[in-house]
Amino acid sequence: MLKLHNLKMRYPNGDGLDGVNLEVRNGEFVYLVGPTGAGKTSVLKLIYMEEFPDEGYVLVDEYSSQDIRDKEIPYLRRKLGIIFQDFKLLEDRDVFENVAFVLRVTGARSRDIKKKTLRALGEVGLSHKSRKMPEELSGGEQQRVAIARAIVNEPFILLADEPTGNLDPKTAVEILSLLDKLNARGTAVLMATHNYELVNNTSKRIVSIKNGRTLN
Repeated sequence: MLKLHNLKMRYPNGDGLDGVNLEVRNGEFVYLVGPTGAGKTSVLKLIYMEEFPDEGYVLVDEYSSQDIRDKEIPYLRRKLGIIFQDFKLLEDRDVFENVAFVLRVTGARSRDIKKKTLRALGEVGLSHKSRKMPEELSGGEQQRVAIARAIVNEPFILLADEPTGNLDPKTAVEILSLLDKLNARGTAVLMATHNYELVNNTSKRIVSIKNGRTLN
C-alpha cells in the first residue's frame, strides 16, 4: 500500500536523502525515528508528493511518483491523513469548521459534512468543544483537532510528523494512545519522531533514519 524504493534527493546545501527504503502494509503502525535533520520530514513530503525524488520512486496505493500527473495529486492526498507538529489550524475558524474544511474542499454534501465531522471529533474526544476557537484550546486539544481533521476523510494511512514535539510528556502519551486507538481500528500510521524515549518500549516496527539513509 505504501512503498519507498531507493529514494535519493539532493538539497541545495548538498545534504539530502541517499538511500531510503520503506514499506508500510495495510493497518500497520511504523515509527520513523532519527535525529533532527535526518530527513524524516522530507520522507513524508515525498509520500504526499509535495516533493519528488531525484532517483527511486514512491508508490502510494495506485499512484506512483514516476508518472503521477499534477491534477491527480489532490486525489492522492485525499487518501492520506497528515498531522503536523505545529497543528496548522485555521485560526479564524472554530473547531468544527477546521475539521469540516477538508470535506468542503472536496465538494461533499452538507449532510455528510456534518455527520463525518462530528464523528471525527467524537473519536478524538472533542465533540463538546466543536464551537471553540483554536486559541481557546490547550496544545493537546489543538493536536486532537488536527488528528480529527486528518481522519475525517477516512484515509487509509496517517502520516504524523513529530505530532508530540510541541507537547508536554503527559499530553504526548495521550496523543500516542489516540493514534494507537485509531490504528487498532484499521488505519495505518507512519509516525516520524526524534524522541527515542517515546519508542523505547513499543512493540511497533521501528525504522531508523540517519544522514538521509534508512538503516533497517
